[in-house]
Amino acid sequence: MKIQITKGKIPKAERVVIYGPEGIGKSTFASQFPDPLFIDTEGSTNELDVKRLPPPLEWNHIVEEISYVINDPSCCKTLVIDTVDWCEKLCIEYIVAKADASTPGKRITSIEDFGYGKGYTRLAEEFKGFLDALSAVSDLGINVVLTAHAQMRKFERPDESGAYDRWELKLEKKDCPLIKEWATMVLFANYDIVVVKDSNNHAKAHGGQRVMYTTHHPCWDAKNRKGMPEKMPFSYESIAEYIRPDVTTSDTAALSLPIDYAKVEDNPFM
Repeated sequence: MKIQITKGKIPKAERVVIYGPEGIGKSTFASQFPDPLFIDTEGSTNELDVKRLPPPLEWNHIVEEISYVINDPSCCKTLVIDTVDWCEKLCIEYIVAKADASTPGKRITSIEDFGYGKGYTRLAEEFKGFLDALSAVSDLGINVVLTAHAQMRKFERPDESGAYDRWELKLEKKDCPLIKEWATMVLFANYDIVVVKDSNNHAKAHGGQRVMYTTHHPCWDAKNRKGMPEKMPFSYESIAEYIRPDVTTSDTAALSLPIDYAKVEDNPFM
């Protein structure tokens, strides 16, 4: 085998996760990426002038729409999944329905019915295939943006006493680390609120400007590989310089399509 050493930065399409509380403007933010095409799972883009694929009503529809983008990469420069937590709901419905149909005499109506976390393991496996398909999209030079809702969970470190609240992606626990590892950017959007006390020692909230956090903090998940400021205004202009407007396939590594879509009925992403 001949080994060739290369040097320098390799331009790649970005894999971005944007999450935050309801109504903060995640869909609007994603709509400002270069030439976006939305897979809108919950009607969040009804008031936006954007391109959309048909609303996916089941998991296989998402499979088909990602396949469409892979087979026609000229259709957009950014693929937006809005939101990934609603995609997860469709995935759970698919897994449950498939298991119920294949186990006569035993009803499977919930992901919990698999027992001992087996349902969540199946979900993580299916989601891994979903992310592999999105990697095939980004390998074509298309940015991939996943929006997600945020939820607050109690977090307790095993090496310390006490617990604290932290913001996380509104996903099942085994899916969260998969998405965070897959992404090149994880951006947490929230309202910048300062609590001050008046002369009577009463606490009052001030501010409310929308901001985003780009690096990890004990109270939220975030990351980037671009050396961004830790805290920025929540607007696309803040990150525009870090997003290449166009990455051609000649700029990227060897392309691969690790999904056999002929097997959609058996297993969408495996």
